Amino acid sequence: MAIESRLKESIATIVIAIDKDKNSKFAVKWAVENLLKRNSQAILLHVRTETSQPEDNVPKGGRPPTETELQRFFLPYRGYCARKGVRAKEVVLHDIDVPNALVDYIINNSISSIVVGASSRSALTRAFRNADVPTSLSKTAPDFCSVYVISKSKVQNVRSASRPPTPSSATSSKQTSQTGFSPDTPTSEESNRSFSTGSWRSAGSERMSFDRISDSMQITPRDRFPSGPPSFQSADFSSENLNNSCTSDGSRSSLSSQNPLELEAEMRRLKLELKQTMEMYNSACKEVNTAKQKAREIDLWKTEEACKMQETKQAELAALAMAEMEKQKCKAAIEAAEMAQQVAELESKKRRNAEMKAKHEAEEKKKVMDAFAHNEIWYRKYTIEEIEITTDYFSNSLKIGEGGYGPVYKAFLDQTAVAIKVLRPNMSQGQKQFQREVEVLSCMRHPNMVLLLGACPEYGCLVYEYMENGSLEDRIFQRNNTPPIPWRTRFKIASEIATALIFLHQAKPEPLVHRDLKPANILLDRNYVSKISDVGLARLVPPSVANSVTQYHMTAAAGTFCYIDPEYQQTGMLGVKSDIYSLGVMLLQIITAKPPIGLSHHITRAIERGTFSEMLDPTLTDWPVEEALSFAKLALQCCELRRKDRPDLSSVIVPELNRLRDLGLDYGASNGGGIIYGASIDNPSFQAKSPLSQEARRSNPAMQMETPWTSISEKSGSGSSRLRLENGV
Repeated sequence: MAIESRLKESIATIVIAIDKDKNSKFAVKWAVENLLKRNSQAILLHVRTETSQPEDNVPKGGRPPTETELQRFFLPYRGYCARKGVRAKEVVLHDIDVPNALVDYIINNSISSIVVGASSRSALTRAFRNADVPTSLSKTAPDFCSVYVISKSKVQNVRSASRPPTPSSATSSKQTSQTGFSPDTPTSEESNRSFSTGSWRSAGSERMSFDRISDSMQITPRDRFPSGPPSFQSADFSSENLNNSCTSDGSRSSLSSQNPLELEAEMRRLKLELKQTMEMYNSACKEVNTAKQKAREIDLWKTEEACKMQETKQAELAALAMAEMEKQKCKAAIEAAEMAQQVAELESKKRRNAEMKAKHEAEEKKKVMDAFAHNEIWYRKYTIEEIEITTDYFSNSLKIGEGGYGPVYKAFLDQTAVAIKVLRPNMSQGQKQFQREVEVLSCMRHPNMVLLLGACPEYGCLVYEYMENGSLEDRIFQRNNTPPIPWRTRFKIASEIATALIFLHQAKPEPLVHRDLKPANILLDRNYVSKISDVGLARLVPPSVANSVTQYHMTAAAGTFCYIDPEYQQTGMLGVKSDIYSLGVMLLQIITAKPPIGLSHHITRAIERGTFSEMLDPTLTDWPVEEALSFAKLALQCCELRRKDRPDLSSVIVPELNRLRDLGLDYGASNGGGIIYGASIDNPSFQAKSPLSQEARRSNPAMQMETPWTSISEKSGSGSSRLRLENGV
């Protein structure tokens, strides 16, 4: 059984052939990482050819390497194997033919796998010289041994074993084991080579040294059974006694005829042998007991060391926990100090801002007046005399409206119908609104933004294009007995307002918030094209805070009650979604024609009760209830109290309003025309504007028009041409 176990261990052993080239290091590394497990054994095999130093007197068969040579050659590999937990046994062969020496070693020791480094010779050199060691080994190695050729830590070639080692291939190994030698001992037929191995060392490596071992070497029973249990040895001796007894029985007939004295001498000899055998057995048992006692002492020492290590580890963890706690306390103290410093800096900043607020306002006012004086803003300047003459000295017969800014008069300038808004003299914020409206309208062009034709800065007058159908508020509530607006036109107006709002919110370099969006500030021309006006309260918002949670802070909310964003009214935080709330209230008024107070609440209740159709404008009888309900739900989303709950204008609101607008266009076309925009489809002006409102805005809702205004040219004639020339257009 011991011989079979040693044979299995020999067969499972991995051999790594090493040399002085760098691929040997890669071979060892690859074998340890891929073939060997922890606490396993490997054989480091090196073949030395004849020495080139004649003074060494090396015999033809070679000699064992010296201790210095072994230390210098095997030290790196031994250290690497020890770090990886692999036991390494060092073997040195002496032969002039390296591949044949490796093959003989594989056959004699039944090696199942061998790892060798690839040749460092180039392809050209290998073509003109003999085959290298890896190539020869792959061709000549027995079929029960796998050959791995390693180059730069990668497998270059593998020749797998086709069968397992047979018992016959290990015959020499068994014979040498029976005579007391290890399987690594060469047979007597290897007359031209010798090898050396070493004893096990503390670093995990093994080295034995043999040269030519004489046949007369004797080994003791202790060497024969280095670590076997007592039962194994007892069984061996019992079999020996049994053989002796059998021999005695077999020769009893011959001994009976001998002299009794000779028989007695034979018995004494047998007793003496038995006594010697028992003494050897007792000595082996004592050695086993001593080894067991040492093993128990080692286990006890390991247990004590483990307890000490555990106590040390626990103490270290406690120290680390205490250090971490102190670190957290220090961090908390630093954060508290930083917070106090930030609060102090904030208070100091507020104080500085309050001190310089008045100074900034004065500088801004001066800057505005200087800008007007140097005509930096693009618009046509009118004198007060021109305004007075064209308005018949502000005659009440020409007054067409009254707003918070002041009265509005209809007049003709340069043969063009215009609307003139006059600032009230007693308005405290009137000059600021005048400045803001001039700045905004003079710098932008959009088909759904009212056109500023000029201004009179010394008297605060603004000159706009004239809108024949007045404001959306007047038309919704049918003031002056005007006819109701068809539902198709209302859907179109809502889409145009949202498109113009995108234009304001995407203004460059900073987004523009209207802050006073309501039906009274939506004007309608003769073709019912809607345009946003009255941007005197508009504010520029930095792009970095236009859509963020922390919005641009205003000291006081501005706008009209019921249309002001509740969050903006409470916190003063202004953002582009402040206009979304105003848009939602206005959309509800477009389909219901009801006052804005509590309108969103009433419509929500009506939807819940299933009476939504009763909330629609009763002056129209052909409402598409399903589409109107979608329109109302979108408007209610815009009226959410929290800004973050309102939908996005460009990705949600405008696409839905465009869908409803297109529905109205398709409905009008399928019913053979009719009134869609308040004018006949056959109207040439309607046909001219229809492609712009349908196709251009359908493809790009937020388009910015920078082209010349042909509609103004058609209205104003030569006077409008003169206006554009004076302003550099």
